[in-house]
Amino acid sequence: MATTTARATRKPATGSEESVFVWEGRDKQGKVVRGETRAGSASIVQANLRRQGISGAKVKKRSFSRGGKISGKDIAIFTRQLATMLKSGVPLLQAFDIAIKGSSNPAVARLLNEIRTDVESGSSLAQAFRKHPVHFDNLYANLVGAGEQSGALDALLDRLATYKEKILAIKSKIKGALFYPIAVVAVALGVVTVMMLFVIPQFKSVFSNFGAELPAPTQLVVAMSDAFLAYWYLIFGGLAAIIVGLTMAYRRSPQMQFTLDRLILQFPVIGDIIRKATVARWTRTLSTMFAAGVPLVESLDSVGGAAGNRVYQLATKQIQNEVSTGTSLTVAMQNANVFPTMVLQMVSIGEESGQLDSMLSKVADFFEREVDDAVDALSQLLEPLIIVFLGTVVGGLVVAMYLPIFKLGQVV
Repeated sequence: MATTTARATRKPATGSEESVFVWEGRDKQGKVVRGETRAGSASIVQANLRRQGISGAKVKKRSFSRGGKISGKDIAIFTRQLATMLKSGVPLLQAFDIAIKGSSNPAVARLLNEIRTDVESGSSLAQAFRKHPVHFDNLYANLVGAGEQSGALDALLDRLATYKEKILAIKSKIKGALFYPIAVVAVALGVVTVMMLFVIPQFKSVFSNFGAELPAPTQLVVAMSDAFLAYWYLIFGGLAAIIVGLTMAYRRSPQMQFTLDRLILQFPVIGDIIRKATVARWTRTLSTMFAAGVPLVESLDSVGGAAGNRVYQLATKQIQNEVSTGTSLTVAMQNANVFPTMVLQMVSIGEESGQLDSMLSKVADFFEREVDDAVDALSQLLEPLIIVFLGTVVGGLVVAMYLPIFKLGQVV
């Protein structure tokens, strides 16, 4: 049985939405051949296959199953794949076909199929990406557009893939450092909840037969358990309402976003890590945009949002306004009062030497290493603190429950 990936010849799309069809038939020699093609309907595929001499063709529309979410990692992997294939001389549409077939995420396959159809219909690659701003932001589309105009799309995609990978790496580092303490606190809260609802009431029934006054720590824990049993629905409901309310308010209120992001930057240890990570993303983004030939003022449009912090986003807007009126980038950044002195000095050297993109890249490398070191130090610091936390909370409850047992001999 022979197979082929040859596609039926077709006319360019004329406005009707095309779908992917999988077909199977026999060629002029009677061998079984298979393939897939894009067309407006199955009848068009049948007609094209007959013109190619393929008989008895069975045509079926390819369905991209629902489900799956598109993550930043998916976009980074696709960008790296596309850059590698274009550097190897693979035509753009064929590169998309390979990426679609190789994707294990149905949502990514659907997205890439829509982009491929737009490109095949005559849209530029940057225009096709701009139709999906959730997954391809202005920075991404602008760099792709610059690559298309300069004829160096493969090089720009390679730079973009490197940028995405570095940003993902620094985010993953921070999330990994925070996951452990959050998981431990969640487990501790779960253990305390179980003890309050099920374990302590059992001890209370035993203590009621002791005939002696319970120790003060035990009385406190029993009173907390009684309150928990009586108002557990209010406690959990209130916590859920607070979390949902704060989340919705944060999403809808720019002022709350600014206030919360500013408070986070002021937290001990954590705030310093977030600040360094934000500066690393800010300088990495500006370096990537500027090196691609995007004008500085236009580059700053994408830099603020990529920083991931409202304080730096507003500061970037101020910097952009000052730069557009003729102020140097160094002076504008200094006026924003959110960047360390070392960053300002490096930017000043870059402007004077005409190597701003290189200096910004070095700053990003430096702060990424700083984040790595700070996260490692934080992980070492959190381990003993978490042990003390667990010992105080869970151990305190256990000791409070066993104190009356220690006094049982006195009652007897």
